[in-house]
Amino acid sequence: MKKLYKSSTDRKVCGVCGGIAEYLNVDSTLIRLGLVAFSCLGGSGLLAYIIAAIVMPDKPNMIEE
Repeated sequence: MKKLYKSSTDRKVCGVCGGIAEYLNVDSTLIRLGLVAFSCLGGSGLLAYIIAAIVMPDKPNMIEE
């Protein structure tokens, strides 16, 4: 079962768009363009990004010691 995490490698601000792109197997640029479009159409995209940045967990380290 796939889980949604913030990306640790494909991040510009907090890794939310990169994490969503990894989860959906799409290019992160498409997710970022969608975020900009939603932000321009009333500001709901910015609010959704802030909430996701707070709620989404960071991707756990897969390195075993």
